[in-house]
Amino acid sequence: MGQGRIKRLKSAERLQSEPLKFAELEVCELCDRPIPLALRDAHHLIPKSRGGMVKVFLHRACHKQVHALFTETELARHYSSILALRAHPEMAKFIQWVHHKPSEFNPMTRRSRNKGHT
Repeated sequence: MGQGRIKRLKSAERLQSEPLKFAELEVCELCDRPIPLALRDAHHLIPKSRGGMVKVFLHRACHKQVHALFTETELARHYSSILALRAHPEMAKFIQWVHHKPSEFNPMTRRSRNKGHT
């Protein structure tokens, strides 16, 4: 654990010491924060396994939260747009919480107990 922790700290320190060019950064479709390249994930609004092709860029934390809350079937049937994702109460609560965090913030994510039970 020691070396991994050191590497992560060095990476975070490097991100803080290098000036970010906001014109080059994508903005997360869910939380509206700039996304550092190291934390940028492409999310298929309809999962690829369900034939989806449209992608949006999300913070890794937001992307992990989407997949912690919803199954691929739920995403394809009910949450295939940014508006639908934002409207879900648990997702809205997460977005409100993460919105004021620094762009480099990447918290641990737990799978919802209700995943697949909506």
